[in-house]
Amino acid sequence: MFSARSVSLFAVLYGVWLLLSGIWEPFFLISGAVASLLVVIVAHRMDVIDGEGHPVQLSWRALTYFPWLIWQIVKSNVDVARRIVSPRLTIEPADGWVEASQRSTAGLVTFANSITLTPGTVSMTVHEDRIHVHALSKAGFDDLQAGEMNRRVTQMEGRR
Repeated sequence: MFSARSVSLFAVLYGVWLLLSGIWEPFFLISGAVASLLVVIVAHRMDVIDGEGHPVQLSWRALTYFPWLIWQIVKSNVDVARRIVSPRLTIEPADGWVEASQRSTAGLVTFANSITLTPGTVSMTVHEDRIHVHALSKAGFDDLQAGEMNRRVTQMEGRR
């Protein structure tokens, strides 16, 4: 009836509940477990505990991807701030298609969201093999077309 994904979802929900509540009294521990179990039962009945709804296949590889993504967000933040403050740096908008080599929906959505999370770039349209991107600068767009983010998301997805 319940899969390993259901058990994993329960563990994640209950773990987050424990971390956020900080209360270790029996009543609250049981209440958190019951609440987490009810969420898993409802999610199971809705049939949303799958590779998209709870992508555990990305969990360990994401530990190397997210620090890299955070660094890209910081670098882009500095670039956007410099372009706003400095009159010498121009804002030269660019848009076009960026190749997407991900084969799962979770991987493709992760790539599109990573583009949008990075300041100065926005994913506008997502297709199976490409994403239409608008960038604040040509340099930012060229960075995406170089394919480093695409390669890293594909690697996190489990394909090289």
